[in-house]
Amino acid sequence: MSKKDFLEKYVMVIILLLLIVAALCWSLRAELPQPAIGSSPPVSMFLLAMLMLLGVGAGFFGGLLGLGGGLIMLPILSFGMGFSTTMAVGTTLFAVIFTTISGGYAHLVRGNVHTRSSLLIALGGVTGISLGSGVFTVLTTQMKMLSLILGLFFIVPSLYMIWDALCHREPSLNVPGTPHFNRSKDIVFLGLTVGFLTGVLGLGGGFILVPGLTYLFGFPVQLAVGTTLTAVIPVTIAGGGIKLWQSYVLLPAALSMGLGTVIGAQFGAISIRYFKDSTLKLVFGLYFLYVAVRYIIDYWA
Repeated sequence: MSKKDFLEKYVMVIILLLLIVAALCWSLRAELPQPAIGSSPPVSMFLLAMLMLLGVGAGFFGGLLGLGGGLIMLPILSFGMGFSTTMAVGTTLFAVIFTTISGGYAHLVRGNVHTRSSLLIALGGVTGISLGSGVFTVLTTQMKMLSLILGLFFIVPSLYMIWDALCHREPSLNVPGTPHFNRSKDIVFLGLTVGFLTGVLGLGGGFILVPGLTYLFGFPVQLAVGTTLTAVIPVTIAGGGIKLWQSYVLLPAALSMGLGTVIGAQFGAISIRYFKDSTLKLVFGLYFLYVAVRYIIDYWA
């Protein structure tokens, strides 16, 4: 790889990593108070190291599966790291900001983005996430209801991945039909829907947007992924900023996970050719199904 190619691919990643490290150091030196809303573990170097490793793993497997990592990080924060559901949602969404920036830039420089559709999705998404964040504030007083919604929501990607893996469908870069780039209102509505769900659930929404653009609008898969990642950058920034303002983000934790996801995503992109797509989807489909059951049990407990 020439120096020019290396800089083109990784200069944004390096700058982003340096910015995250600087922000993390500032957040630790500033001795920010614990968020007043929800519960989270006390900040320690051990916790931050574990969260960065979690981010690396989420970014790595997210890169292999085309996910932003939020689906992996959120349940682990909820069930294994001592975060309340509300704090897990806010902290995860803030961490996903850095994954989308890194991934969106990578696709943009490779020409895998339909700019107009990306802007339309972002327009609907920012509006939707504002509405969803308002609903999330209401749900914070109904923790069991939030657990039920998350559980039902995790069923969708779990069943889709299991079905996709067992059917052994080969991924295709082309989908029959002509891309419908001119359906502006429908694309804005899709962005509005995904933004609303992102505001409520704290997930990036890529696993909805990618199949939506692919099967409803006829986008080739690579174009759908690139357009999605660039579109959700302002959506996750808006949503993460709102969650931070609402005191649902443990900032050092979010920055540590964000640092890990950016690193992990690069290794995932490099390693993707060594993994069988159907095996990964089956494993994570079963994992998401387990997560769905755990959240639903929390509702009935």
